[in-house]
Amino acid sequence: MAESEIEKARKEYPVWISLPILWGDQDAFGHVNNTVYIRWFESCRIVYGERAGFDQSAGGRDIGPILAAVSCSYRKQLTYPDTVHIGARVPKIGNSSLRMEHVIISERLQAVAALGDSTIVSFDYTAQKPIAVSADIRAKVEQIEGHPL
Repeated sequence: MAESEIEKARKEYPVWISLPILWGDQDAFGHVNNTVYIRWFESCRIVYGERAGFDQSAGGRDIGPILAAVSCSYRKQLTYPDTVHIGARVPKIGNSSLRMEHVIISERLQAVAALGDSTIVSFDYTAQKPIAVSADIRAKVEQIEGHPL
């Protein structure tokens, strides 16, 4: 029996959150507004960053992540009521950035509703410039991912 797209995603994305679709997430056309998907990616990205120690309060310093790019491929229209499960993974770490991929699964539809991609830059907010991703962050991300990057 072939592995379903959802089963495959559950194995490939190590960080997950679940959120209810709220009535107010819908737009005038009666489906979840496109910007809400991006907020869901953000919520999962924050959880991933917290687990990896990659947040703006890193050691009381003004060093942390900044979002450089985000994209979304919408595959299914979502509506209230439903619960979505959002996954995140990091397939690549560069010198000063991480590439993160996202997936949104609809519980009601039992389908992948969207796929996303983000670029997160390690940033020195005092100097206002990118800095190298620390060895500690790299190690924590590799631990979360379960393999070297």
